[in-house]
Amino acid sequence: MSNKNVEKNTYPTNNYRKWLIGILIGLAIILIAWLILGHLQSKRNTEAEKFNASHFNSNVVIYDVPVGKLTVKKATSKINKNAKNTAILEGDKVVLKKTSDKVITNKQVQSYFESQHTRYPSHKKWNFKNETLLKARDKLNQIKDRQVKYTVNGKNFVFKRAEVFSNVSYENDKYVFSDTKILEDKINNINKEVATLHKSYDFQLPNGQTTKVKNESYGWAINEKKLVAAVENALADNVKELNGKNYIYGEGFSTYGTGYGLSNNGIGNNYIVVSLTDQKMWIYKNGKCVLTLDTIVTGTVETKIAHKNLETPTGVWYIQYKESPSVLKGTNDDGSKYAVDVKYWMPFTLTGCGFHDNSWRKNWSKTAYLNDGSYGCVNLKPSDAPKVWNNIEKNEAVIIYK
Repeated sequence: MSNKNVEKNTYPTNNYRKWLIGILIGLAIILIAWLILGHLQSKRNTEAEKFNASHFNSNVVIYDVPVGKLTVKKATSKINKNAKNTAILEGDKVVLKKTSDKVITNKQVQSYFESQHTRYPSHKKWNFKNETLLKARDKLNQIKDRQVKYTVNGKNFVFKRAEVFSNVSYENDKYVFSDTKILEDKINNINKEVATLHKSYDFQLPNGQTTKVKNESYGWAINEKKLVAAVENALADNVKELNGKNYIYGEGFSTYGTGYGLSNNGIGNNYIVVSLTDQKMWIYKNGKCVLTLDTIVTGTVETKIAHKNLETPTGVWYIQYKESPSVLKGTNDDGSKYAVDVKYWMPFTLTGCGFHDNSWRKNWSKTAYLNDGSYGCVNLKPSDAPKVWNNIEKNEAVIIYK
């Protein structure tokens, strides 16, 4: 009876122990597997961390060039090989082009690398744009439809960007107009149409007859180089209009130009007329003759000085300045130097021709200019010189004809 009871109590205990041992073994296996897997994962993380310390993440684009999993050095090389670096306005379309092998520096790529760097690989998308190139593209889109109205001497002309600059780029924060030939040609044609410098035209003489005269130092022309720069700046700054008066030049004492905007072929209504044949001069104010001098002496026609022309030059000149008193200096026929005092001096050429009083002249005949004239000046009697002085002004036209 007692032996049977012992057997019944021992059997469940043995099963419990086997079950417990099985569980412990399973846990041990799991623990070992976990340790092994953890070790492997730690090793992979270490390798990934090391890789990411020197390589871009997988979804990184710089200047539209994918550089995922590349080192900074290799990424720099790839970008410089494939990236666009220049925006050019061709006609009405902005085109992005590659014009250099140096698009980006290693230092710049390194800064992008540091911006996207994570300890472990990341699938986040990074897209670093070439802001300079994008700005250039936007700036070129802004300028493509611009135009400038140019008004010169009462006439209007329009410079359209698309017509005068078919190609434009934007570099170093400014527009670059590389080819100016079309604009230069257009300005040159306008210059021929409107400029008065060196132009010939019909002029009505005091006696009512008409003669052909030519502007020598008198007049103005377009300063083409200055205007080209002004048009470029106007298009760049979106300036709508240009005043042609600001872009002209002249010759002689004043390099700005004379007669701009005046009527009567640019002479206006205030001018001086000198007849070499009649040895007379007239001064006009507001279109009316206010002074006539019947006695003057101009430059000598027949001179014994070899290779020297003493005649007063014909053409249209202008009063360069007025000086009172003054000292006239020059060379006599025998080569000696002279210096004479005059009370009134009004030059109209850079070579020394002008109006002045002459107190030492004895011959005031109508034929004195043939072989006993001046060295090119218009000699005035001392009694007439103050009248001339009081009736002419700087920059007024001087028309001299035969």
